[in-house]
Amino acid sequence: MAFGKAFNHFSKIVGLGLLLGSASAGNSLADAGFKKWIGGFYSVAAKSGISKKTYNSVFAGVSEPDELVLERANFQPEFTSQVWDYLDARVTKFTIARGQELRIQYKKWFDIIERKYGVDRDILLAIWSIETIYGEYLTRPNSTHHIGQALATLAYKDKRRSKFAREQLIAALKIVQNGDISADKLRGSWAGAMGHTQFIPTSYQAWAVDIDGDGRRDVWDTVPDALASSANLLMKNKWVRGQTWGYEAVAPRGFKKSMIDKSGYKIRDFAKMGFKRPNGKPFGNLNSNAVLKFPGGTNGPAFLMMKNFYVIKRYNNADKYALAVGHLADRIAGGGPIIQQWPRGYVPLDDDERFEAQKHLARLGFYDGEIDGNIGSGSRKSIKDFQKKVGMKVDGHPSREVLDRLRKS
Repeated sequence: MAFGKAFNHFSKIVGLGLLLGSASAGNSLADAGFKKWIGGFYSVAAKSGISKKTYNSVFAGVSEPDELVLERANFQPEFTSQVWDYLDARVTKFTIARGQELRIQYKKWFDIIERKYGVDRDILLAIWSIETIYGEYLTRPNSTHHIGQALATLAYKDKRRSKFAREQLIAALKIVQNGDISADKLRGSWAGAMGHTQFIPTSYQAWAVDIDGDGRRDVWDTVPDALASSANLLMKNKWVRGQTWGYEAVAPRGFKKSMIDKSGYKIRDFAKMGFKRPNGKPFGNLNSNAVLKFPGGTNGPAFLMMKNFYVIKRYNNADKYALAVGHLADRIAGGGPIIQQWPRGYVPLDDDERFEAQKHLARLGFYDGEIDGNIGSGSRKSIKDFQKKVGMKVDGHPSREVLDRLRKS
């Protein structure tokens, strides 16, 4: 979600930035207050140049707050999921293969975008995947929120995000007034993020571009514009052309843990201290600054994060998000998986096995969700219910042990 400076610490559910469902009804008193708030906010919008016609077109038919927005705003996996679970759901055989297909399909545009903005095409593909599954999520019925309603809900009912929501609502109204999108198509995430690569309104105003030259900065329906807009955001936030985002590293025994998350070191400094790449290849970018991180704790893989890792975080200020983007980009480009093991405490399932586990859970009546291989909260609850039923330790982990018991049940 392209939050940029305005709101980059708020992130997305399941990495998609989009929310299922429509507005929920509040009680009559809350609804009356919400209608009053919408009526009163026009005076603020008018001071920013918003016409009554634009305002009415955006809020036509909106009478109730969207309670689901508040639920989703408080469920952000970048800050609640274990890093390995977060990566498992986003770096899959499907997202890698689909990215490679789209890399070929949009080669002409990636050539243009890379020349102009200097941002690697695989990074852009990874962002597109994590934000909206390459736009596929945008096509699902009822997959997005009415942005005017969503932002008004946050402004009216969420004290933590009220200032942000008011700012984004004014920006969204300006987008409609400028003719970039019609009011009836102003849909997006709980936080107002829009289009293939999920730009919040202020980020759209700052960084959206018209790469295909049709006179519109169309991040909703024009893939080249969406990708170029993301590239422009990264470039304007000081993306380093031709440099990677970071390296998986093996830490030497006895390294100083005080170095973790500290700046002031270069790749060559780490190499001299005995840090190595687990695939045996030498480090590149030896004179580049790097920060040592252990996303899963010091018993798991180490990473040397470079400038571009932090530029990716301008999209979403979470280490898990930036790691997922960087790693998925590497996999789309033909790179291998993370080599060192995460400290999961169980043997994980691969992509095919996660599909199989969901099918067994559904067959046994524990799961009624989509069979998509994505082990989210619904699947984990189903696993827990199954574990409890058969007398296993109840932890919800999608483990090989669980799959073996499912196969026998």
